[in-house]
Amino acid sequence: MMTKKLFYFLSVLLLASCGEKEEQEQPVQMPEKVEISALKVTPASFSDLADWSKDNVNEAVEAFKLSCPKILQEQKEYMGNAKIKVLTAAYQEACKVLPLYKPEQYREFLEKNFIPYAITYNDSPNGKFTSYYEVMFRASKYKRSDYPYPIYGRPADLFEVNLQDFDKSLPKKQLVGRLVGQKLVPYYTREEIGKLGPRLRAQAILYVSSQADALIAQIQGSAIAQLEDGTYQRIGYAGNNGWPFKGIGSILLEHKELASNEVNMIRIKQWLNENSYKSEKYINENPRYVFHRLIRANGPIGAQGVALTAGRSLAVDTDYIPLGSLMWLETSYPDKGKLGKLVVAQDVGSAIKGPIRGDYFWGSGGDDVLRLAGSMNAGGRYYILVPNNAEVKVQ
Repeated sequence: MMTKKLFYFLSVLLLASCGEKEEQEQPVQMPEKVEISALKVTPASFSDLADWSKDNVNEAVEAFKLSCPKILQEQKEYMGNAKIKVLTAAYQEACKVLPLYKPEQYREFLEKNFIPYAITYNDSPNGKFTSYYEVMFRASKYKRSDYPYPIYGRPADLFEVNLQDFDKSLPKKQLVGRLVGQKLVPYYTREEIGKLGPRLRAQAILYVSSQADALIAQIQGSAIAQLEDGTYQRIGYAGNNGWPFKGIGSILLEHKELASNEVNMIRIKQWLNENSYKSEKYINENPRYVFHRLIRANGPIGAQGVALTAGRSLAVDTDYIPLGSLMWLETSYPDKGKLGKLVVAQDVGSAIKGPIRGDYFWGSGGDDVLRLAGSMNAGGRYYILVPNNAEVKVQ
C-alpha cells in the first residue's frame, strides 16, 4: 500500500512539473585547454604542482586503490555526473595497470599515466577548503541516566525521491519526505524529531552523554563510539531529513552567545556542554537532522562507498568533480603552514558546494583532532589528474 501511495505521488509530481523548464616513453602532447562557460580545465605538468616531489604520494595511491573496485564497476561513458567529463574507461585502465607497479614506483605510475589539469572558475583558481574528522566519544547501547541522548538510525517512513530518475528535464533535486495519506510531505524537522521521541519510526542505535556529542556526530557524518565493555563501534551516515543545514556556530554568533573569534568547534562544544539548559533551543534552529547506521570498516565510509583515509580523502561537489578522481590539493593548515598533497575525491558534504571547494578528511580522534579539523578554513586550489590517453571536457 505504501509503495502504491508513493507511486501515485510521483505520478502527480511529474505531471505537475512538465513544461517547466616501459622503457623511456615519448613526452605526452599537451592538449588545448577546454572551456565551456565560466568553468575551465587547463593542462599543466607535475612540475607546476607545488611541493609535488616532497609529497608521500604512496599514501594517496593506497587510498586510490580503495576506489578502483568502484571505478571498475562503472558503466557510464564518463565518471559520475560531474560537469568535468573524464572518460570512465581511461580511469579503469589506470586501475588495471596499477598492480603492475611496486610501491617504490607509485610516483612513476602517476607521472607516466596522468596529466594534471588546473581547474579555474571565472578565470580564478582560488576556492575554499575546510576539513572534517571522525569524532570519538563514549556511548551505550541502552538508554541510561548518564547516556540519555539517542543517535537514531534511518526512519522506516523516510522516502527519498530523485526527480531526474523519472524525467531528465526536471531539476537535479532530491526530495525527502514522508507519506501522509496519499501526499508526500516534508520530513520532520530536528525539533519535531526531538518532540516525537519514541514515536519516531526509527531505532536508537546508540545513546550518548551529551547533546554536543550527538550534534558533532551529525555534522561530521560518522563517529567511533567506545562502548561500556571497552569495545568500539563505528557509525556512518545513513541519510538526513531533507531540511537545510544551519551551522551551530552561526546560530550562537547571531544570539551573541559567542564572539566571532570564538566560533570554532572546540569552543562551541565547550559552550554546549556548559549551557545544556538552553543549548537545545539553539541546536533546534538548525532543522537538518542526520541519521546513522552501524558499520564495520577500517575507516568511515564516504559517499563513494569506500573507507576514507586520513589526510588523503577529500569531500567534493560531485556536480563538478567525479568521485574516485585523483586530485592535487594546495591549501593551508590551520597554523597557516602550506599543504600540498595528492588526495582522492571519495566523499561529499551538504556544505561542500562549488567548482573549487573541498573538505579535507583529517582522520579520527577526540578533541585534539577536533581542534585542528574544526579550525581549518583556508583558500587554495586544486588540480584533477586525468589519464593521459583520455580527453577531458566541461559541459
